[in-house]
Amino acid sequence: MRKVADALAAAGADGQVRELPEAATTAALAAAQLGVEVGAIANSLVFDADGQPLLVLTSGAHRVDTAKVAALVGVAALRRATPEFVRSATGQPIGGVAPVGHPGPLRTLVDTELERYDTVWAAAGIPPTVFPTSYSELVRITGGTPAEVG
Repeated sequence: MRKVADALAAAGADGQVRELPEAATTAALAAAQLGVEVGAIANSLVFDADGQPLLVLTSGAHRVDTAKVAALVGVAALRRATPEFVRSATGQPIGGVAPVGHPGPLRTLVDTELERYDTVWAAAGIPPTVFPTSYSELVRITGGTPAEVG
């Protein structure tokens, strides 16, 4: 959580990390605790893209189309990463992966569906933490590429 807060501050992000009353391991749980639409939750999903990590920030209302994303990024196979692969790539556990605060840069796609929301909520490094941001700020602070991923 501290690394994420530091990364947000270093990037000049507006939102502050906040702790939810309970761990929000799904977009629906996070949305319910925040009182927002599930689509306003930015799920951080790490995939194994031919052995390299790929972070896909997708709207909680979407499912990632792995074939579409594999073609988009030019890899033969896109698989859901193991917990060990995720921790190695991000330094964070599944269920709390933030868009920032990783040990090194990650190739990142940002779901264009998130642009529909004035405020987007993303995980902040551990399951019960989140931070508010906007679509444009999310693209900026991650160096991500806007993409249709669903």
